[in-house]
Amino acid sequence: MKPKTALRLSVLLSGLLASVALAAAAADNIVVFDWAGYEDPAFHPTYTEKFGSEPDFSFFGDEEEAFQKLRSGFTADLAHPCSQSVSKWRDAGLLEPLDTSKLANWNDVLPGIKAMKGLMTADDGTAYFLPFEWGNTVLTYRTDTVKPEDVTSLKAFADPKFKDRVSIGDNVDDAYALASLAIGMKDWTTLTDEQFKQASDFLRAVHQNVRLYWTDNTDLSQAMAGGEVDLAWAWNETATTLAADGVAVAMNKNTTEGISTWVCGYVRLKGGAGSEEQQYGFLNAITDPAISSYMVESWGYGHSNAKGMAAVDPKIMADKGFADIDKFTASTLFQSPMPTELRQRMIAEFEKIKSGY
Repeated sequence: MKPKTALRLSVLLSGLLASVALAAAAADNIVVFDWAGYEDPAFHPTYTEKFGSEPDFSFFGDEEEAFQKLRSGFTADLAHPCSQSVSKWRDAGLLEPLDTSKLANWNDVLPGIKAMKGLMTADDGTAYFLPFEWGNTVLTYRTDTVKPEDVTSLKAFADPKFKDRVSIGDNVDDAYALASLAIGMKDWTTLTDEQFKQASDFLRAVHQNVRLYWTDNTDLSQAMAGGEVDLAWAWNETATTLAADGVAVAMNKNTTEGISTWVCGYVRLKGGAGSEEQQYGFLNAITDPAISSYMVESWGYGHSNAKGMAAVDPKIMADKGFADIDKFTASTLFQSPMPTELRQRMIAEFEKIKSGY
């Protein structure tokens, strides 16, 4: 009996030890607070190879939602804000500094992104933000129901002929980027009170045509593919994925007023309990130059790594609209960091507009 008892105890002890080990591993796994879709394993293959598993992901619909959730005590190791929100998150004390000596691709970030004031570093030079992807919010339309000559201007979003056929993001930054461009502004940090009113009035006119305020690419893609929406203010990803599925959709990056460009990336959050080694492993994986081609071809976005972008097939770059970067940047409104007071004002006004006021 004793050998059997010893065997049972041995098996029980082994099981307990395995459970403890798994629990420890789970506790040590990093949590990434992200936009839906960015859990794509193709964005971080070297992380998975090195650590043997995927990170844990938790998702948000927009950055204001993410900000409020973090302020309320939600904890994660890394998060994925965009250029217009970085200073707000930093000033709120949500971020841990980055140790750039542990970031293999820090020095390879595209020069144009590095030049954005207050983005990667604070005024004192402390690093907080590692750029990952950049792209556009751009006029996107169904080519089988909309004539190209009817969408040469962003003012088309407010044209009564598109009543109940329009979608824009439930996202204050994209909304006011559209509105700022529509009134002729390419630097939203300089909006005067009168210009802010003009932009808000434009969004009120657009609201009369809105069928759907989309929250993620899946919502919008389904609406456009199903014929529910013909005209959208959308990210590159929407037209890229729909066209790949054979849907008659195109972007117009050459509207009279231009396009909006945003830069998003990753930050370390205070209170994260995951391994620092894994945090930096993830940051190095997503900025690896090998990711650039996949980012451009499959998502229609630009990657932050200059070496990786330089190696992308020129035909693919041209197809995605990145062939002439100088021309591209000249006609864009960069969603650069803005004064917190102005952004709070935009948030409050956009909520009124969506409610019909």
